[in-house]
Amino acid sequence: MTNSNLDSLAQSSTNEQPRNQNESPDLDVDEQFQQWQQDILATPTPEPVLTEVGRVIEVGDGVAVVTGLARALADELLIFESGVRGIVLDLEPDRLGVILLGPSELIHLDEDVRRTRKVISTPVGPGLLGRVVDAIGRPRDGLGAISAVAEHPVEAEAPGVLSRSPISRPLATGIKAIDAAVPVGHGQRELIIGDRQTGKTSIAIDTILNQVRSEVICIYCAIGQRGDAVSRVIGALKKGDMMARSIVMSAGDEETPGLAYIAPYAAMTMAEYFCDQGRDVLIIFDDLTHHARSYRELSLLLRRPPGREAFPGDIFYVHARLLERAGQFTKEVGGGSITALPVVETQAENLSAYIPTNLISITDGQIYLSPQLVQINQFPAVHQGLSVSRVGAKAQSRALREVAGNLRVTLSQFEELEDFARFGTRLDDATRARLARGAAVRDSLRQAERDPMPAVEQLAVLIAAMEGLLDGIEGQPLLDAMLRIRSLARQQLQEVEQRITNNQELRLQDRRLIIELARSALETHFGTNA
Repeated sequence: MTNSNLDSLAQSSTNEQPRNQNESPDLDVDEQFQQWQQDILATPTPEPVLTEVGRVIEVGDGVAVVTGLARALADELLIFESGVRGIVLDLEPDRLGVILLGPSELIHLDEDVRRTRKVISTPVGPGLLGRVVDAIGRPRDGLGAISAVAEHPVEAEAPGVLSRSPISRPLATGIKAIDAAVPVGHGQRELIIGDRQTGKTSIAIDTILNQVRSEVICIYCAIGQRGDAVSRVIGALKKGDMMARSIVMSAGDEETPGLAYIAPYAAMTMAEYFCDQGRDVLIIFDDLTHHARSYRELSLLLRRPPGREAFPGDIFYVHARLLERAGQFTKEVGGGSITALPVVETQAENLSAYIPTNLISITDGQIYLSPQLVQINQFPAVHQGLSVSRVGAKAQSRALREVAGNLRVTLSQFEELEDFARFGTRLDDATRARLARGAAVRDSLRQAERDPMPAVEQLAVLIAAMEGLLDGIEGQPLLDAMLRIRSLARQQLQEVEQRITNNQELRLQDRRLIIELARSALETHFGTNA
């Protein structure tokens, strides 16, 4: 071999050596593949996910019938392909009756339906205070998203007997006709009942406004109410500085009956969150007549057998399991309370109708508003004879308790004499005096809307009427006189107010002081001795 050939061979060996160094050895590639294969084999195989899909076979106004979901549970939340949600209400072997929480116009036949394996829930927490929400906690006030602490199911089991304590603390409504004669206590369920346009909502709103003097959290649940009515309630709460401690839930008559059905349960769930923190909560259901009608509509559309007045057979249970969640609870379970004031409407003063009698038997008493008192311009139109509190004087301050007994007796005797006097019979002086006293006592119970009164002002006006200082004064002069008495009581009876706050009995010198103050107010107002 020549020298030139040797040089060319050496040059080629020199050029090939770097190329072999840059390439990865075949052995490293095999090791990486084996390691990757071992990692895959060591990874556990994920369990298969079972997704149940049903389909819609019928659609009604607020309801749908679904088939293909054999494992669905009662009250389970379903999601339709259109995004509408629904709750399983009827379970049958081959079909499900579902109440819709959205427009039924968006749902079509043969549409897919999927299970969620959970029940309908609502957000809870302090972030709801001061907000207006719908039946499932979505904001309706345009103030952005709600910062909720958690989501709790709207259905919950009512606390047992051992978790409850006696009702002993008064919840002041600020209304003389109620606080003096039909007291309401923390944890009580007091029904507000009456015909249309008798002032049921006004009493509920005034009770909320009176809580500005306390730390009670208030929830107003409007069921089947018009939007303008709810707007007026919101305006009253803002004007009375109570919106910051209140939640307004609206399930209007323009929405689906499914939302109206779950609204009171969602509101009660929100109340239970604060109650578990040891707070006192006042909740208004306005009104359960519309709630019962919504449930009747859903039941009839799902072909449930109708009962009395076409209501389904479980309508009593529907309201009982709601109101049984209210009460005064022991310290072991938080020590809070939920006071429920459900509202129900009667027709032509028919207290023996189906829904009113159900709610009367469930609650701890009722405040009956009479249309006959409305006709004579007696507001609030609280009928003392048909109104009752089954908790009794245990939920009343001791100072008002001394006045309450004589008040009811005086009013009942006056009503009997008033009916007798209509026959034109000649009356002696004693009977005329009793009529004048009864008229003054009844007129002293008059009170304007959105004007809740502290207990000391109520006491001063009632004692003045019971002592005869207001006899013979009628119309606007009587209203002016009561305003004067209230003003002086607010200025000069701080010690008596403190005794009422401490739930102490009214002393004899306190009563004399109130009488002298009322007499002085009348002398100043009328310029003569009362």
